[in-house]
Amino acid sequence: MSNLMYNKMWHQTQEALNSLLDKESQKITEPQSNKVIIFQMLATFYIKYVQIFRSVENVYDQIVHPQKRILIRKILDGVMGRILELKNEMVELELTEFHYFDDILQDLKLAPQQLDVPIPKYFLKERLDVIKGREKILSWILTNSGLQIPQVRHTVKSIPLEEAVKLVQVAERARQGRLRALFMKQIYLQELRAKQMKMLGDKVVDTSTAALQIQKVWRGFHQSKKTEKEREEEMIFLGMNPPSIFNEVSATIIQAENVSRLRNEVQIKHEENYREALVTIKEDLRIMEGPDMRESLQHQIRQWFIECRNLTGAFPDYPNVEDGGSAIIFSNKTPEQVIDDIIASQEEEEKNKKKKQSDTEKKPKKAKKEKEKKEEEDEEWKMSPSVFLRLMEEGNNLYKDMWMNKDESWNFLQDYDPEMIKEEKRKELELEIRVQVDELMRQELKNLKLAVNREREPPPKEGKKGKQNKGKAGKKRKKEKKEKDLTPDRTIESLYKELVEEGLLIQAQKFNLSDYIGEYSYLGTTLRHVSIEPMPSLLDVRQLITLYGILPLGSAEVHENAPLVKSLLLAGPSGVGKKMLVHAICRETGANLFNLSSENIAGKYPGKNGLQMMLHMVFKVARQLQPSVVWIQDTEKTFYKKVPQAERLNDPKRLKKQLPKILKLLKPEDRILIIGTTKRPFDAEIQSLCKVYQKIILVPRPDYASRYVLWKQFIQRNGGKLTKALNISCLAKVTDGFTQGDIIKVVKDVLTERRIRQQARKPLTAVEFVTVMTSMNPVYKEEEESFKNWYAKTPLGRKRLLAQMVGGGKEKERDKGKKKGKKEKKKK
Repeated sequence: MSNLMYNKMWHQTQEALNSLLDKESQKITEPQSNKVIIFQMLATFYIKYVQIFRSVENVYDQIVHPQKRILIRKILDGVMGRILELKNEMVELELTEFHYFDDILQDLKLAPQQLDVPIPKYFLKERLDVIKGREKILSWILTNSGLQIPQVRHTVKSIPLEEAVKLVQVAERARQGRLRALFMKQIYLQELRAKQMKMLGDKVVDTSTAALQIQKVWRGFHQSKKTEKEREEEMIFLGMNPPSIFNEVSATIIQAENVSRLRNEVQIKHEENYREALVTIKEDLRIMEGPDMRESLQHQIRQWFIECRNLTGAFPDYPNVEDGGSAIIFSNKTPEQVIDDIIASQEEEEKNKKKKQSDTEKKPKKAKKEKEKKEEEDEEWKMSPSVFLRLMEEGNNLYKDMWMNKDESWNFLQDYDPEMIKEEKRKELELEIRVQVDELMRQELKNLKLAVNREREPPPKEGKKGKQNKGKAGKKRKKEKKEKDLTPDRTIESLYKELVEEGLLIQAQKFNLSDYIGEYSYLGTTLRHVSIEPMPSLLDVRQLITLYGILPLGSAEVHENAPLVKSLLLAGPSGVGKKMLVHAICRETGANLFNLSSENIAGKYPGKNGLQMMLHMVFKVARQLQPSVVWIQDTEKTFYKKVPQAERLNDPKRLKKQLPKILKLLKPEDRILIIGTTKRPFDAEIQSLCKVYQKIILVPRPDYASRYVLWKQFIQRNGGKLTKALNISCLAKVTDGFTQGDIIKVVKDVLTERRIRQQARKPLTAVEFVTVMTSMNPVYKEEEESFKNWYAKTPLGRKRLLAQMVGGGKEKERDKGKKKGKKEKKKK
């Protein structure tokens, strides 16, 4: 795709964003009390922002103009943050992490796949060198310490000559035996034909009937093949079956990948040119325009001295450096305008004093009215203030001013614009020169006062200022209680190495979030209308992982300003992919992975001081090399109600008291996420568990639609071929209750190398997979219900139950009121 196409895409996206910002500003001002209308409004904004996010991410990834990319990045972060804000609003409104937009998607004529929140490619692209370097160091430490087993390549073992001869003899004798058997079979068939001919005797076979029989068989066979082919073509035409070349990579896709790779190279080149130009253009401006700037500033300030002297009879006081110097006085103003402002400000001060006296008398009456208004407003829902709306509006205004109607016919290659750099650097240069000029003009003003008025300025009273400053500094120090550095003399490299050797910092497995396969829930809204809470689908879980884990960790701007998620709990039966999701978060963001599971830290850094040192080292390295993920596997062990006898020696509850303290120390600028995974959450004390984990995501067993996709994908990925003999729909139905882990294990057990080779003459059948699965235990409904019941006891689950009970009660009262009204009308 050419530069023009991506520019056009950007302009269209900006138009959509502009109209959406206008709509949102209108809707926010309108007070609402109906929760259904509020949710539909929030959901519509959320869906539209996701569409814009997908377009902006694509444009940012492919556009090559360096100055445009700076603005697009600002808008991209703004849209990302706004999506997280809207998600938070929907969670607080509906009191559930999972939302269903079936009806809204239908109105907007969008497919559920268009709700997928993309992961910006710049998370990894812009830190690729750092991530690769860190991976090399990690693997080097692991191999040196003997923790990582090197992958053994299959090498040919040398054997003695006698054994080799025996092997060759065995193979040759087997070959000769097979040939002999084939030869004997042919002799047997010949003898059988001869016997049949003798038995028939002199009976002559009619050639015409024989030919007719052959034609009949051939035509039947040909017609059946033709019918089968037509049936396949019809199914492909209807979209029920994929075309034959569906899984093959087309030439256009390969070409598109090559073009995107070339565009990335051009991006890097243009970025380097832009950085060089920032330095060279500034130096050129300093030489060419610097002296003129200095003279004009000095002339302007001198004129201000004279005018003030003429009007007030004395020279003015020069503003301090802390206040901004002469920049405050001459912010795009002439000396005459400055003097007018001084006079006007004096008049306003007198007016304000009079107003304050009159306002104090009227305050009690106004206070009562304001309280009444607040009580009315509390009943109506209002959206919480947004940080990212302002960011998007700033970006949108910059786009309108700079790029909307800009003529770029001269810049076909989309390199940097030198005029824009000059404008930016002029302002920087002016500030630098102004500082120098202020120093000169302060001295000149002193000299003028001495020469004209023969005044001597009193020396500044440093004592009071010093005390004030010290007081302020002391307050700041009191407020900012920093964590004590227990390792001040050690480098991050040495701490990193120690954590790797102790097994606390581990290598993340190469899983992408797209590998977490599943399907959407298409009946979520319908079930909720009938007061049935649907189990979340696998893609709903994947979306939450993107929103709460990947986006904040990947972008510092989003992490600092979006609703802060410090900790995340993934609860679900074994085999549903909790561990995989943790590794996928690290893979997609390039984060370090720290393992603080109770089994992993057992016996390491013993004692109270040892525990403090371990946690200090982990979080010090995590902050320095952020983003970082701290993973606590089987986190229910940390919050056991009663520790089993077998695990008492390991002291699984070591981190119970420390985790809440750690969470308090984590700030918005620390891109650290604590993730807990558990398959038995009901064994833990729910109150202490929920204090540590802000967000709790229930990871369910796959439903029918997800199982269908899983079987299909896993069989194809492991070398299997899908034919009519393999009924995947039946396989998905029969394997109800089995998890993704079970399905992967079964597929790997069935699809051995030998079985893959046999597929041409013996296609795969569903029975082969089902027979292997009979020895496995599924997730029964009772276990699923126990997870549901446990989730209902969590803070969010309790709030939702209360809201449903209150909502149900209100509806019943309304119904009773309506019935009473009807009865009274009948009596009358």
